[in-house]
Amino acid sequence: MPRVKPTKKVDVLGNLDLRPEEAVGDFLCSKQQDKYFVIPPNADSAGESIELIYVNNVREHESMLKLQAEMLDNAKRQTKLNSSRVRNMYKVQEQLRSRFIEVNSFIKDCGDKKRTAEKIAAEETIYHKELGEDIESFKSSIDELRAFREALKSTVEEFEPYEKVLDEVVKVSDMFVSPKDCIDRCDTLLLAQKEISQLEQQKLSEIEEMRKRMVQITNDAALTVLGLKNDLSKMERSYNESRIQCLKWEKILATSKCAISDGFMDKNRTLDAINNLYRMLCRRRDIPGKTNRNEFDMQLDVIKNEVEILSGVLKQVEANKSKVKQVKDQDA
Repeated sequence: MPRVKPTKKVDVLGNLDLRPEEAVGDFLCSKQQDKYFVIPPNADSAGESIELIYVNNVREHESMLKLQAEMLDNAKRQTKLNSSRVRNMYKVQEQLRSRFIEVNSFIKDCGDKKRTAEKIAAEETIYHKELGEDIESFKSSIDELRAFREALKSTVEEFEPYEKVLDEVVKVSDMFVSPKDCIDRCDTLLLAQKEISQLEQQKLSEIEEMRKRMVQITNDAALTVLGLKNDLSKMERSYNESRIQCLKWEKILATSKCAISDGFMDKNRTLDAINNLYRMLCRRRDIPGKTNRNEFDMQLDVIKNEVEILSGVLKQVEANKSKVKQVKDQDA
């Protein structure tokens, strides 16, 4: 009978893993104990016959072979089922990965479109604001020109007496060709001063616009980095879930492998027990054991023949004892 651990509860020697010359002490102890071995009430009462022991061992051996075949079939079926589950898991993982990539790319496209639209809207808002400022500046310029025209009329009327003085200055001075030349030079100086002030305001507005654009670019870069961090965290969670599933399937496959290896070890132990029993019977009869370990059919035949011989001897001894008893009764 195959076993996983050494036993000291059955057999004459008490420990099947020891050689006979090393198991004498266990044999003596087994004769003195009553827990696993019951002594018959009478010395002449017969116990279980060798045929019955053989039949029980054969039945137990057949049941163990059936159990071994069922365990092997179950292990093969479980292996196929695990393989199909692993393949399905890989397919689902690939589908989820492709779906994740599609959704991620769609989200990125939407984010890019959103940022582009916000950027365009901000630029259009700034442009609209600039146009409004230009319109207001034009309106204010027209109002200023109107006021200037009215003021100029009054000024011309007021300074008309000075026109003669201006003509006399032009006649006297060599710098001016005509009064108009003098007035144009004065106007040019005033317009240059105004253009300088406008250019200063324009540069200041351009610097402010550049600052706003830098702030916008910094915000866009921060949003991009945040999105990449979120994508990385999602990928890390997916990787951890896949790793947990792989560890789970690895434990299941390891359990199946242990069951298969235990069945193989039980088979080897059964063959070793048959071979040891065959060797013991051969040494008992001084017959050299010529069969190998794998030729267990021939070994079982030899064991069966020896058991039949021993059972025949036992029957002959019992018959002789009954005859002797009858002769004693007749003599008495």
